[in-house]
Amino acid sequence: MRTVTLKQIAEELNISVTTVSKALKGYSDVSKETKKRVLDLAERLDYTPNSFAVSLRMRQSKIIGVIIPDTVHYFFSIVIKGILKVAEQHDYMVILMQSNEKFELEKKQIDLLLSKGVDGILISLSNNTKRFDHLQKVIKHDIPLLLFDKIAKTVNCSKVYIDDRKAAYDAVTYLINKGYRRIAHFRGDLNPQNSIDRFLGYKQALLDNNIPFDPKLVYMCNNNTDFDDGYNNAKQMFEDHGHTIDAVFTITDLISIGIIKYCDDNGIKVPDDLALFGFSNWFMSSVINPELSTVEQHPFKIGETSAEILFDEIKRKLNDEPIEYKKVVIPTELVIRKSSEKSENNPIKKVINL
Repeated sequence: MRTVTLKQIAEELNISVTTVSKALKGYSDVSKETKKRVLDLAERLDYTPNSFAVSLRMRQSKIIGVIIPDTVHYFFSIVIKGILKVAEQHDYMVILMQSNEKFELEKKQIDLLLSKGVDGILISLSNNTKRFDHLQKVIKHDIPLLLFDKIAKTVNCSKVYIDDRKAAYDAVTYLINKGYRRIAHFRGDLNPQNSIDRFLGYKQALLDNNIPFDPKLVYMCNNNTDFDDGYNNAKQMFEDHGHTIDAVFTITDLISIGIIKYCDDNGIKVPDDLALFGFSNWFMSSVINPELSTVEQHPFKIGETSAEILFDEIKRKLNDEPIEYKKVVIPTELVIRKSSEKSENNPIKKVINL
C-alpha cells in the first residue's frame, strides 16, 4: 500500500503543503473550513505522519534505548515500568534490550542503539562488564547516557542507584541487634559494584559490633538471582558448619528463597534454627512461608528518576544548554517479616557487648 504524503493532500485540495501541515497541527492562522477539509481528507486517505521525516526536522528520533542484564528479574521489571511511565509522558518510544549479563553482547547493543539514532541511553551494566570503552563511545557521540543500579564509578555521566553498602550494613546490624552472632553472607560475583558494596556493608556491620569477620562464612553465588545458588550453598554451609550459623544475609531474595527450600526439605526451621534476611523485596518474598525480611530498593522510583534525568538532558542538549551530571541515591528501607523473628518459645539470645 502506497504511503500518503502531505504533498498528495495539498494537490488534491489545491492548497500548499505548508497549509496542510499547519491544518493538521491545529494552527490558528488556518481557517476552520480549510482545517475540516484537510482533516476529512487525511482521515479518508488514512494519512500517517512520517515520524522519520519529523525526527530529521526536529533533530531528535523520539526514541531512547534501555539495556538491562535480565528482563525476568523482578527488580528490573519494575524499573522498566518506571521508565515507560516517564517515556509515555514525553511521547517517546523505548527500545528495550537484554544483555544476559554478557559484556560482548552489551557492547553490540550499544552500537546498535547508536546506529538507530536514539536520543539517549539508560543502562544497568552486566556482571561481566569490566571495561567501559563502549560507554565512552556514547559520550563521544554526544548522546545523553545514564547508568542505574549497576554502575561504573569512573564513567563521567549521570547515575541513579542505592547505597548498597549502607543498606547491607543496616540489614546485618538489625540481625546483630536481634541477638544473632554467627551471620553468614551469600554474596554475588566479585565484579559488580553492588555485589562488592553489599559484601563490604556486611563485613563492616560485623566489625563495628565487635564480631570478628570470618571469610569461611561467605559463600559465592555466581548468579545473583539463582534459586539453585541459594539451595546448593545452604547445603554446603550446613556441611561445613553444622548448625552453628545463626543467620544468613543474602545478596538477593531469590537466593534466600533457595535457602528456605533447602531448610524445608531438611527439617530446619526458619527462623527458629536459622534466620534469613534478603535484598530487593521481590513479590514472592511476601507470599512464601515464612515471609522474608528484606531490603526495599524502590525499583519503580529508580526507573522513574532515571528517565526524568535522561529526558532533561535530552532537552538541554536540544536547546544547546549545559548539562550537569547528577548522582541520585534512592533511599532504601528494611522490611521486617517472619524470617528474622524467632518465636517466643525459642527466644533469641541477647546481644553480648564485648
